[in-house]
Amino acid sequence: MDFAKQHADIFGEDDDDEPTNQDGGTHSSSPSSSSSSSSSSSSSSSAASSSGSEKAQSSSGNSRSGATTGGGGAAEDEEEHGEEATTNNEYHDRADFGDDDKDLFGSDNEEYTRTPATSPFLIPVLPVIRNNNHNQGRGGFGRGGRWQPGNQNDRGAGILPRPGPYLQRGHNYGYGKFSNGRHDERFVSELRLSKSEETLSRKVIQIQEPCELACYSRVEGGDVIFDESSLRLFKRLITEDIGADLNQGFDTFTAKNDLGSQGFGDLLACIRDKNIPLQNIHFVTYRNNLNKILATAYIRNEPWEMGVHKRNGVVYLDVHKLPERPQNEMDRRRCYWGYCFESLATEDPGRGDGELIHHVDANIEYCSVIKTKLGAHRILMGAEMDCCDSTDDGRRFYVELKTSRELEYHTEERFEREKLLKFWIQSFLAGVPYIVIGFRDDSGRLVRTERLRTKDITQRVKTKNYWQGGVCLAFADEVLCWLYGTVKENEDYILQFAPPFQRLELLQAQSCPEAITNHVEQL
Repeated sequence: MDFAKQHADIFGEDDDDEPTNQDGGTHSSSPSSSSSSSSSSSSSSSAASSSGSEKAQSSSGNSRSGATTGGGGAAEDEEEHGEEATTNNEYHDRADFGDDDKDLFGSDNEEYTRTPATSPFLIPVLPVIRNNNHNQGRGGFGRGGRWQPGNQNDRGAGILPRPGPYLQRGHNYGYGKFSNGRHDERFVSELRLSKSEETLSRKVIQIQEPCELACYSRVEGGDVIFDESSLRLFKRLITEDIGADLNQGFDTFTAKNDLGSQGFGDLLACIRDKNIPLQNIHFVTYRNNLNKILATAYIRNEPWEMGVHKRNGVVYLDVHKLPERPQNEMDRRRCYWGYCFESLATEDPGRGDGELIHHVDANIEYCSVIKTKLGAHRILMGAEMDCCDSTDDGRRFYVELKTSRELEYHTEERFEREKLLKFWIQSFLAGVPYIVIGFRDDSGRLVRTERLRTKDITQRVKTKNYWQGGVCLAFADEVLCWLYGTVKENEDYILQFAPPFQRLELLQAQSCPEAITNHVEQL
């Protein structure tokens, strides 16, 4: 916008409204050379140009006090930016806004004009207000405060703020109830989630087809073997088990142990055992951490965190498990139903046809080590696989097994918005082509099964505009670029997403997990 072309009066009205003489002429009285002009008591004739195209005139008309004014006509000024500049006389005569000859400043006019522009006195600075009452209402800073108890100034706090430093953003000022940001002394950097879905959808992020480099198995007892001995085979006739009770074997269930960083050490040990080079790798992580990052593009109400440790140019992302609320028996049963369905949907040579499941050990697992590239960053990740199947020509592929409550008309949308998003992310990142879902009722009985192709899920939700896979990839690329460019060599951090869920925060950590330290020393 060109402000020079706009004609605006700072007093709010144009000069057209100023009074003019009855004879139609405009008058301006020339200023006296000094205050010795005793014959004139500040003659006031209305002086203003009613339009920007007219030039200001000066006439020697009679003033109402009968005194004559000396001087000639006012000189014309040059036009500046398309409008005529105001003469010095006009500035002088603007003191008279009425129809009579009353001086605006009265008898003090001459003293006023001799007042110097600068003062020899220092500008007083009032003391800073210390507000110890954080629960005050409308009578706070800048809003009065005259009715507050203990306020010694009964006239209120005034309209303008007092000189001195402003209130800093502390004590939840400006950050809401769940402030967890810059007041934290561990704070390093943040990535605000300000880009819209439309903006992210315009970005095209390339992702390399996942390539399996190695694998390892955790067997009963917790030992790790660098082979595929724990890999299970998918049972194609899973439909024969519809109606099965998923509570069978619950009493003898062995829950999964929380290994912490030791589990990440098993992945790093497999990388060393297979001599996988890390020179061109940017991130080493479990798939679980990438699942959290990609899902945050749409799911903004689930907190998470992970460890971030940069060594020799490689950023290691360690899984952190947040505290959970205590589970009751029903919660434990729902968790077990998923493990039970995995046992039903896989071949078990030790279990005969129609035989019930006697024991399920959640610690037995098979993990694939996969290399991929998202945007500009090469990623080496470990991904737990449920089972595998093979094509007619013998080519092996993995199958993801999931359970969900049977859908109803009011639950289908949430299932497609949230659960299908997580299912797709988990399978897409590791290159798993098929997902088999076992739907159950509230009592834990298997109602039906459904097989989904991973690549068909995005088409299913695209017509309903629930979410876009490309937006998840673009969001993850933003996070990885910010993260890799922010963290420093041989330093440790925590990346967290916490209430009020408006930004990703990078915090300083005190130490590095021993599994990562030992891994770097053995390279």
